[in-house]
Amino acid sequence: MAISPALFLPLLLFTTFLFVYLHHSTAESYSDSDSDSETSDLVTELLYLRSQSKSGVIHLNDHIVSRFLTSTKTPRPYSLLIFFDAKHLHSKTELHLQDLYTEFSLLSSSFISNNDASSASSLFFCDVEFKESQNSFALFGVNSLPHIRLVGPNVKNPKDSEQMDQGDFSRMAESMAEFVESRTKLTVGPINRPPMLSTNQIAFLGVILLIWAFFFIKKLLTKDTFLHDWKVWLLGAVFVYFFSVSGAMFNIIRKMPMFLVDRNDPNKLVFFYQGSGMQLGAEGFAVGFLYTIVGLLLGVVTHVLVRVKNRTAQRVVMGVSLVISFWAVRKVVHLDNWKTGYGVHAFWPTSWS
Repeated sequence: MAISPALFLPLLLFTTFLFVYLHHSTAESYSDSDSDSETSDLVTELLYLRSQSKSGVIHLNDHIVSRFLTSTKTPRPYSLLIFFDAKHLHSKTELHLQDLYTEFSLLSSSFISNNDASSASSLFFCDVEFKESQNSFALFGVNSLPHIRLVGPNVKNPKDSEQMDQGDFSRMAESMAEFVESRTKLTVGPINRPPMLSTNQIAFLGVILLIWAFFFIKKLLTKDTFLHDWKVWLLGAVFVYFFSVSGAMFNIIRKMPMFLVDRNDPNKLVFFYQGSGMQLGAEGFAVGFLYTIVGLLLGVVTHVLVRVKNRTAQRVVMGVSLVISFWAVRKVVHLDNWKTGYGVHAFWPTSWS
C-alpha cells in the first residue's frame, strides 16, 4: 500500500522522535547501571581493605583518599572516620597519639563485631600518616594533632567534613563512640576491651600469691606484719580520703588525661579545662589536695591539739589551721566558679535583717 505524501512527513517525524527517546532512555539505564556498579565496587574494595587489618582500620594514602573521596560522586553509600597520625610525633607523650590510636582501633573492632554486615558497610575507620600522605593533610586542612575527621556521604570538599573536638575523645573509645552515634545515627555498641592479663599470667600470679600467703599467715599469727603498725593505717586512711575526694576513680573509669595540649600553642599544656562538661586529672588532684589539707588540719585540731596543755600553742595552731582551711576552701570555690560559671554566695538569715 502506498503512503500518501501528506502522511509521509508526520510519520517520519514520529519515527525519528521515537528512536531518539528510546536511545536516550537506554543510555540513562546503562548510565545508572554503571553508577550502581561503580558504587558497589567501591564498597567491596573498602570491605576488602578492612579485612586485611586486624582491628579493621584501613590505612590510607593520597591515592586511596582520591579513589574513595575526591574522585567519587556524592552521595556516597558510606562514611569515613579518619585518624590523622604522625609517627615522628609519637615521642611527644603529651599528644597521646599512640594511646588515642589504640582506642581508635578498639572503637573500629567493636563497631564491626557489634553490627551486622549491612550496618558495618556504611562506616569505615581509616588512618592516614603525615610523612606518607602530606597532600591528604593539606586536602583536609589539618595543621595540628591529635585530629579525627568524619567524612559523611554528602561531603564534597574534605575541609567541610566534621572534626572531632578534644572533648569527644577525652574519654577515649567511649566518647568517640558517642560522637559517631550522634553524627551517623549508627550504633557502635559496647567497647570490647581485651583482658589486662592473659590466662598464663593469671596462673603465674596465683602461684606467687599462694606462696606469699603461706609466709604472711605465719607472720600474722605472730603479730609481726605491717598491718599491726598504726602508721600504715594512718597513711592508708589519708590515701583513701585523697583518692575519694580527688575524683581518681572517675579518671580511671573514664580514662581522663592528666592534661591537654593547647590547640593555639602546641608548646603549652592545659591543666585546668574551663567548662563543666570535662574534668582533667590534674585539676581533680589539685582539688583533692586542698580537701586533704583541710581534712588533716581538722584531724590535728580534734585529736592532737586537745592533748596540748599550753593554751598559747593551742591558740596559735588553731589560728593557723583556720587561716589555711579558709584559704583552701576559697581556692576550691574560686575554681568551681571559674570552671562552671556558677558563683557561691553567702546569705544571712532573714531574722537578722
